[in-house]
Amino acid sequence: MDGKMDRCMHGCMRACMDAWMDGCMHAWMGGFMHAYLHAWMHERMHAWMGGCMGGCMDGWMHGWMGAWMDGWMHGCMDGCMYGCMDRCMDGCMDGWMHGWMHGWMDAWMDARMDAWMDAWMDGRINGLMDVWIDVWIDVWLDAWMDAWMDAWIDACMDGCIDGWMHGWMDG
Repeated sequence: MDGKMDRCMHGCMRACMDAWMDGCMHAWMGGFMHAYLHAWMHERMHAWMGGCMGGCMDGWMHGWMGAWMDGWMHGCMDGCMYGCMDRCMDGCMDGWMHGWMHGWMDAWMDARMDAWMDAWMDGRINGLMDVWIDVWIDVWLDAWMDAWMDAWIDACMDGCIDGWMHGWMDG
């Protein structure tokens, strides 16, 4: 009994951790931490703030769309295609599509555009940051992480079941 349980847990942990560490963390660190934070927060901060003060939509287009599309999409999708797609295709991409595209894009771009534009065009930096925090934390993180976790649990469960079958049934 103990030997079978040991083999089961070993197979379960190996299957889950391989999928998570090799796929998800590689894509997360390579895509988000490097491409998004480095490219946007560092390289574009001066252009972003200058555009915000001098011309809001100018700063939006050059700071956000330029750095985000170039840095995040290319960096993350590169990491995702080589790391995530191999091991977590179903879980990660489901979480991405449902959480990011539907939760973030729909909720933020549609529901919060009026409040965002009001704060920006009025020149209220505090209001702008409040909207940013409200949108980013409440909408994006909640919507995406909820969907991500749902999809990740599915992928983890698949890995656990595989580990169970190989460790317990075969052993």
